[in-house]
Amino acid sequence: MGAAAARSALASAGRAANEAVSFVVFLLLDALEVVLCVAYKVADYAAEGAWRPCYCSRASSAAALGAATGGGKIVVSERGGSSKVVSMLSATRLHLEDISDTLYTRPSVLAAAACSSAASQQQSPRRGVVTVHSAIVQMLRGKSGGAAKHHRPYPSPRWSDCHCANCNPADTSRLFVHVEAPPPQATEAESTEADVLFIHGFISSSGFWTETVLPHVSPAARSRRRLFAVDLLGFGRSPKPADSLYTLREHVEMIERSVIQRHGVRSFHIVAHSLGSILALALAVKYPAAVRSLTLVAPPYFPVPRGEVGTQYVLRTVAPRRVWPPIAFGASVACWYEHLSRTVSIVLCKHHRLWELAFRVFTLYRVRTYLMDGFFCHTHIASWHTLHNIICGSAGKIDRCLEVVRDQLTCDVTVYHGSDDELLPVQCSYAVKAKVPRAQVRVIDGKDHVTIVVGRQKGLARELEEIWDRKR
Repeated sequence: MGAAAARSALASAGRAANEAVSFVVFLLLDALEVVLCVAYKVADYAAEGAWRPCYCSRASSAAALGAATGGGKIVVSERGGSSKVVSMLSATRLHLEDISDTLYTRPSVLAAAACSSAASQQQSPRRGVVTVHSAIVQMLRGKSGGAAKHHRPYPSPRWSDCHCANCNPADTSRLFVHVEAPPPQATEAESTEADVLFIHGFISSSGFWTETVLPHVSPAARSRRRLFAVDLLGFGRSPKPADSLYTLREHVEMIERSVIQRHGVRSFHIVAHSLGSILALALAVKYPAAVRSLTLVAPPYFPVPRGEVGTQYVLRTVAPRRVWPPIAFGASVACWYEHLSRTVSIVLCKHHRLWELAFRVFTLYRVRTYLMDGFFCHTHIASWHTLHNIICGSAGKIDRCLEVVRDQLTCDVTVYHGSDDELLPVQCSYAVKAKVPRAQVRVIDGKDHVTIVVGRQKGLARELEEIWDRKR
């Protein structure tokens, strides 16, 4: 009992120290974020002739009337109580409800400490009113093409982005898609079955699948199926538009245009990792008769407790603003600090060719760098908006998608998760099963968020083939 009490006291002391150190560190980061905000406004103006609006100021938020979300006019409340009408075009095809409030509602450490609950941080909006930040309105105006001169579309790539050909493809209307088709010598007797679509996770690329699982798919499986692996919008070798808000709608529409429509896909299996699981569920809901199976690897599903604001709950869960463990610290910096994360992106992503070369030289060209290639090849605009609009902003949407999969689809649902995943706990996968009882959850001992695939690709390829071969 004495040893157990000592361990409990030590754990309590460690948690208290972690909280105290975290409070000080993130208080300093809040101050640094203010400095970087001013610095980037000056840098953007010097490099591009205008500064891009950011999401730092909560006071500049606006109220968009519900009727405007379908295209029309938005009444924007400005600082000081004045207002103006902004014209919007339905051609933007981007709904305001697709945008997460976590982009512009991220209280500082002091503000969060002063609030007794998340509900007290903001008043509930009136019915029919959508809260939106003025920065979002300006971006949408730039996309509409009918903007005034000071709302012209922003240059792409921006001065702070990489300008290489891989990061800026000539064809900006479609995603980069790696395609492996059945060999031409396959006989007609081997009728082509449902295709397979692989979707990677956050700050990754198609290489996550093409360098691991796809080489181990058997010739027999290849002879009957086409294998597609995409680079999501804003990542890898796909377009990275500076005026995109990278919403769930935009990501899904680009996959449709680049894979389903372009290649005439009629039925397909989906294999998705992490963030890609959200897109997989959205595609399944949109194509219920076409999806043959869903394989979700480490899905980021956090059921929202009653009374919580879903987006804010997911933000605090994914990024708890703690310095320990290190993965929590990294996620917190990426989620809470717009300008600090932009700085990290400039250092790593803008100069990714230098880092990749240095890594190859350091390892004497003995280590394959596909994970690094995927991690570095994105822009801050893409990662920032995808993180908030997909992971945080899809909190309630995932529930609805899972309900559709449970009630309207008959496809197999298989969920893989590593027991040592510190980024997304295994409870996320069990929550999927609680929502979709027929889902099979397979927890792999000793594997984390990446090694759930990397390192066990041969076995995973065999297991996937078994899933694809099932007849329903």
